[in-house]
Amino acid sequence: MPIFDYKAIDTAGKPRRGIVDADSPRDARSKLRADGIHVIDIATLEERKKASITRRSLFAPRGDQRQLAVVTRQLATLLGAGISVVDALKALIGQVESRDFERVLRDVRERVTQGDMLADAMANHPQWFNDLFVNMVRAGEAAGQLDAILARLSVYITRQNRLRSKLTSALTYPMVMVIVGVLVVVVLMTFVVPNLTSLFTKVGKALPAITQALIAISKFFQFYWWTIPLAAFLTWLMLKNMRRTPEGRIRFDRALMKIPVLGDLVRKSAISRFATTMAILLKSGIPVLDALKIVQAVVQNAVLAKTVDDVHKSILEGSDIATPLQASGVFPPMVGYMIATGEQSGQLEELLGNISEAYDEEIDIATQRLTSVLEPVIIIALALVVLFVVAAIIMPLMQMGSLVRRS
Repeated sequence: MPIFDYKAIDTAGKPRRGIVDADSPRDARSKLRADGIHVIDIATLEERKKASITRRSLFAPRGDQRQLAVVTRQLATLLGAGISVVDALKALIGQVESRDFERVLRDVRERVTQGDMLADAMANHPQWFNDLFVNMVRAGEAAGQLDAILARLSVYITRQNRLRSKLTSALTYPMVMVIVGVLVVVVLMTFVVPNLTSLFTKVGKALPAITQALIAISKFFQFYWWTIPLAAFLTWLMLKNMRRTPEGRIRFDRALMKIPVLGDLVRKSAISRFATTMAILLKSGIPVLDALKIVQAVVQNAVLAKTVDDVHKSILEGSDIATPLQASGVFPPMVGYMIATGEQSGQLEELLGNISEAYDEEIDIATQRLTSVLEPVIIIALALVVLFVVAAIIMPLMQMGSLVRRS
């Protein structure tokens, strides 16, 4: 049964928008009319998708991962209780908060009702279900362990959300300090400093070099302030264009990993994601080669993705996993040694899980180190700016005071 998206007006004259199941647009209008809703515009979800394909290709939204984790856990619970996939999806549709996610679940349920596998239905919505999610669901359906696989997926998504929150919270406070500091400097240079320096220029005496520099900077902010956002936009555009190519993404991520303190955090986050993803895929029964291709797509680091691709090619040539990892220089020697031990003992997924847990702890330490380094650096930088402004203003005032005492 098709799913229709409609725009309407209710009996109170208020605009309404929603979705409804019906065999045809006429049936949908009749069903809504029976509820006192006058339909203005109605179309199937597929028609809506085709109409907005250009906008989605430029601004493709990413699904709320917290909501996805909750729904995945609930779906695992319902399936574990013996409820069919279609009925479980029907129960979840009325509970999701996001209207977009509700449409996605309705479409998935409709496809499953028509005979599609759950994984194939989810693959049509990559903004919510990525390659990792789809392949694990497919493995769960093939093995008859879909509820267990979904439970693992829920734990995995929750851990990734927690890691993402740690990184975001670590960078939020320093970024706020930088933004506030820049705004304060702009206000000083644009409005406050010109009023003060105008007094010095009227005196007609030679000004100290530091004061002349302050006046020059202030004039730049007054008349050429637009060059600053323009430069920022051009820099952002250049980086964006560079990251559109595989070579550009590798250069950008490699440069990011070489930044002191921050690069260490980026590297450890990427390795933790690699270990966590590989562990959950192998535990779900997905072959190593397939798992590596999935990891390559979801690792979110071009340098690490290239390394994983090299590992995949080496395995096809008869190598093990640990040897190309150790030769890459991206993974620390300890990680390569633990993976080699896991391969020899047949406990690779367990050791990958241990690596993930160890790196989660190291990420906490690296996050605290980054915060402890950035905060004093930003404070010192702002203090130097304030000291420069104060010195540039006080020095001519002292000169003027000495002239007054002599006279």
